[in-house]
Amino acid sequence: MLKPSLQLKLGQQLTMTPQLQQAIRLLQLPALELQAHIRELLETNVMLEPVEESEGTGTYDAVVSAQAPPPADGRRESAVEVLDEPWAQQNVGPADTPWSGEDEERQQDYADSAGQSLQDHLMWQLELAHLAPRELAVARALVDAISDDGYLIESLEEIAQTLRPELECRPEEIEAVLARVQGLDPSGVGARSVGECIELQLRQLDPAIPGFNAALEIARHHLELVAGRELSLLRRALRTTEEEIGAALALVRSCHPRPGATVSAGNPEYVVPDVFVRRTEHGWGVEINAATLPRVRLNESYASLIGRNASHATMRAQLQEARWLLKSLEIRHETLIKVARSIVARQTEFLEHGEEHMRPMILKDIAEAVQMHESTISRITSGKYMHTPRGVFELRYFFSSQVEAADGSGTSSTAIRAKIRKLVRDEDPENPLNDGRIAQLLSAEGIPVARRTVAKYREAMGIPASSERRRAALHSM
Repeated sequence: MLKPSLQLKLGQQLTMTPQLQQAIRLLQLPALELQAHIRELLETNVMLEPVEESEGTGTYDAVVSAQAPPPADGRRESAVEVLDEPWAQQNVGPADTPWSGEDEERQQDYADSAGQSLQDHLMWQLELAHLAPRELAVARALVDAISDDGYLIESLEEIAQTLRPELECRPEEIEAVLARVQGLDPSGVGARSVGECIELQLRQLDPAIPGFNAALEIARHHLELVAGRELSLLRRALRTTEEEIGAALALVRSCHPRPGATVSAGNPEYVVPDVFVRRTEHGWGVEINAATLPRVRLNESYASLIGRNASHATMRAQLQEARWLLKSLEIRHETLIKVARSIVARQTEFLEHGEEHMRPMILKDIAEAVQMHESTISRITSGKYMHTPRGVFELRYFFSSQVEAADGSGTSSTAIRAKIRKLVRDEDPENPLNDGRIAQLLSAEGIPVARRTVAKYREAMGIPASSERRRAALHSM
């Protein structure tokens, strides 16, 4: 029979303290979310106060130079400077405008990412169309092949290949389902050319409208003449009156050349860089964007009034919370500058020569360089952006896998994408390179990649297949 008893055990376990949880959260917050979080704390914690812009930051006077640790492969790295280090005091650098709870808070417009995409809009209509399971599967593949502008960017043969082996479809069957998709809203969606797009929109109109037949003929065969303003040649080709041509041109110009944009109109996305990288006389300089750092400090007036009275327990708790916050912000800043400096030290060739010289790099490489855990590097690089002479990039952009060559050297997947983009840009438009040929050219450069890998990278960059590129070149002639 079991009896209750007391037992003593010794054990070890990891416990995340509130300070550690706060530091981890602040590491991961992007600049705009960090600003919002600080504003919330200023409203609830009297031990924190905003720093007015006229007071200045009272921070870094000197330029601190630091040499990044050498990489594992032993290659020489150029020196990376840290420009500005505004953490001499317990406050944070300047924001665009100082926050004040008494003044009217300045409202900022941010991008609304809750909009519906074109694919979602089309799938919603297909679910209400009561299609057969086979037709619905084909329609899903067609919707996936429609760009944000509303055009079908893959050929029917390629779509049939993506359905295999689950579904074996002939191009004629896919063509029939495509006609159903082209009847969805917005009008003109699923077209394979601008002419077909305009024709689909015109067919929604009453055929009795003046200039209707001439507008259809223009959409099918004479858009080049309209683009070149060759009205005399257009009149001779249509063999009609000037009034009817004018009505037909009005109908054509009333059509939307990018029907998908009416549904999935791109909202503006504002990117505020957290780090600036620029060339200096000593190499590449890394500087924290002071505008992303919230201006906040400890309220010394309230802190000096706290005594040992029990009634001050809440105030002491807020004081401790304020000190934890300032310490966490300092850790966040130091971690960001260390990681950015280490990234720049390893990607100097990219900054100087472009994407084709991007070096393969993973989180472990930076973690070992700054002596931190990989999870910390993952958090600090999430949602943070770096402004370089070559553009603004998310810190995660510099991390990529590698394709190992026969001699043991590796090539970054980003560099391979850049090479594929260059090969396509320099190809003969009338005889474009297919995926197999691109794979052969890359292998000749010492980058052994399979045709499937080339196809995957090409699709990820939004580059059409060789057949589609050849068709587009012929239409433009």
